[in-house]
Amino acid sequence: MAGFIQKGLKNVLQKNPHDVVFLSALRTPVTRAYKGGLRDAYDHEILAAVLKATIAKFPNLDLAKIDEVCIGTVLSELGGSKAGRMAANHVGIPTTTSFSTVNRACASGLSAVTSIANAIAVGQIDVGIAGGMESMTRNYGSRAIPTQLWDELKESPVKQARDCIMGMGITSENVAERYGVSREDQDAFAAKSQQRAAKAQASGFFDKEVVPVTTRWHPDPTVPENIEMKTVTKDDGIRPTTTVEKLAAMKPAFKTDGTSTAGNSSQISDGASAALMMRRSVAAELGLTSQIIGKWAGTQVAGCQPDEMGVGPAVAIPKLLNYTGISKEDIDIWEINEAFASQALYCVRKLGIEDATINPNGGAIALGHPLGATSGRMLATLLHELERTDRGVGVLSKCIGTGMGMASLIVRE
Repeated sequence: MAGFIQKGLKNVLQKNPHDVVFLSALRTPVTRAYKGGLRDAYDHEILAAVLKATIAKFPNLDLAKIDEVCIGTVLSELGGSKAGRMAANHVGIPTTTSFSTVNRACASGLSAVTSIANAIAVGQIDVGIAGGMESMTRNYGSRAIPTQLWDELKESPVKQARDCIMGMGITSENVAERYGVSREDQDAFAAKSQQRAAKAQASGFFDKEVVPVTTRWHPDPTVPENIEMKTVTKDDGIRPTTTVEKLAAMKPAFKTDGTSTAGNSSQISDGASAALMMRRSVAAELGLTSQIIGKWAGTQVAGCQPDEMGVGPAVAIPKLLNYTGISKEDIDIWEINEAFASQALYCVRKLGIEDATINPNGGAIALGHPLGATSGRMLATLLHELERTDRGVGVLSKCIGTGMGMASLIVRE
């Protein structure tokens, strides 16, 4: 695989026939779990909306050319690939197109992108769709937090094994305590995320990446027979009036003496995402070269201690930079997931990244974190922001529950 990766900025920016390119990167609105506009929608219903919008962008594309659809999902409605495969077939993707789901916790969507990219790079497939789906409204809770385990694991003498099921909020507190990330700094980071997201939404920066979803809506959840149809067009977790002072008044969410709160942690959310990918030479053969918006230039994954899983980007990003021969000064925009302000701040400080280049349109604290769909949301935001600001190179990185980090290099066309 390494032979397909172009090393160094000059080479990364070159266009070659074997490049893995993106022709679209779309997402649904990200809405608040239990309260937001997609609370009554199924995960595969939301996925169907973004898949339909993706193929609609390319009316002359023979859908039989799509070799594989790979979707990241953590808490799948029906388990495995059943619901997603049904959604793909429902919108017109033929049965000759194979389908898979992948679960790497919060980086599931990025794993899906990398899976399709790797398959294209080695010639296994020519065209694929990568994305993610998640309804945390419907599937969070016991599906996210294990209640039954093999006794030998629960009592394992290996601390790291036991720590794999540690609550994410406690891992956030561990990072804050071990690396001196103060409550004040976390609240300031969270407020900035909200302010940037609010400005981006008001300015229309998300308009090109968001596709509307028309779905059922129960105005009063206690009266399930009362059903309306509703079209959801915007992210609804953004709080424009958030201030540091308001955040400072919130109580700790995970430890009585902790520093992580509902205000400086990511929101549980619902949403879906999808990106059309193919080899550059294939795009040329199909007459789609003018619609290329970017390329995938490599991915790396690295492990870290499960009880401080949030430090993942700080170990994965240096590995990615070394792998691709890129320096951090070559990166124009960083999309680093805001699972918690504590871990995002630690990673930013450890990497020595300039504030203005990190999540310029806000992150998961403001926009929400629909697990399997978040990577695709970040990819769509990154590619459109690179275009809007006429910049060239971005990095997308996630921390991952059980102790990992993942990072990909993305280049604007």
